[in-house]
Amino acid sequence: MQLGFKDSLYASAASAPVKLDGDLFLMHKQSEAMWRPVQFKRSELMRALGNPAVAEAYPLYLGLAPFKNIQTQTKRTLMVYGFDPDSQMFNVDAVRNKHAELRLKDTVLFDEYSRPEFGPVRQLLDAGENVTEINDYKIIIVGLFQLGVSFAADGNVITSDLNFMRIFPRRNLDDIDMGVIRLNSGASVKSVQAELKNHLNEFVNVFTYEELLHYEKDYWANTAPIGFIFGFGTVMGWVVGLVIVYQILFTDIANHRNEFATLKAMGYKHGYFVRVVFASSFFLAVLGFIPGYLLSLGLYNLAESQMYMPMPMLISKIITVFMFILSMCFMAGLLAIRKLKDANPADMF
Repeated sequence: MQLGFKDSLYASAASAPVKLDGDLFLMHKQSEAMWRPVQFKRSELMRALGNPAVAEAYPLYLGLAPFKNIQTQTKRTLMVYGFDPDSQMFNVDAVRNKHAELRLKDTVLFDEYSRPEFGPVRQLLDAGENVTEINDYKIIIVGLFQLGVSFAADGNVITSDLNFMRIFPRRNLDDIDMGVIRLNSGASVKSVQAELKNHLNEFVNVFTYEELLHYEKDYWANTAPIGFIFGFGTVMGWVVGLVIVYQILFTDIANHRNEFATLKAMGYKHGYFVRVVFASSFFLAVLGFIPGYLLSLGLYNLAESQMYMPMPMLISKIITVFMFILSMCFMAGLLAIRKLKDANPADMF
């Protein structure tokens, strides 16, 4: 479960970058993650167009703002994405199909995978109720798309760059949060990346698609405290399991000390008893893993339904957990073997 929460954290952190359609991405070096960006000048992005391998370069604007629930009128913060609708920057069919509507004034698309506290937006749209406020600015919801929540934002909205400036009146088009670059067909991403790093100012990071995903995940793993919490919880789960298995093996050996002493008197070597203990450890690992796996499947589904974030049960995770359990039981067996020394045949007489 701890690994599931940890993977869910990383998957949700990369949900927005995964949907971006680009080859290279510009971010300020002081930006810790997409949800905590530091603006830089749009002119830096335009300078990238000077490279003959660059086909297109578009700015992306990001901001957190309160969204007013249409029914309850309560406000809850979500992430607002602003971009040029003609850029087709988001690799989401629902967004690309609505690019004409997004050109209109005060129109937005709402993420239907947002938390339910924002209200039943789909049902409201079907009923013709599509007017609300973001950051105390009146907007019209013209459609839905699917992105998903994260630990940084409970919901998402996509709009045009001009509408973004209306929602955030203190922002201006010259200060951008991110740049998305597409290259000409056949261009080498690594070569162009190296050229742009030398050409642009040193305060701008130039990421490839894979590097951007890693950058987002690295923030939650190493900078944000929640990544450490889940990692520490995994280690503590291993330690607690070690203690429990050790107690089971220790008690089993203590209860059958006379039987072990009898077998020693009959000529059985110490190695035989070691194999018996490790066999018991292996069976405990297998018999504990099976119900634990089945229970986790149900808990994963429950957590997904409550958190609205993905918690996939991957084969790699199953293997990792089983290896953790085997190592835990192996270590407990090593500690429990010491009790075999108490099984002395002389103590029986």
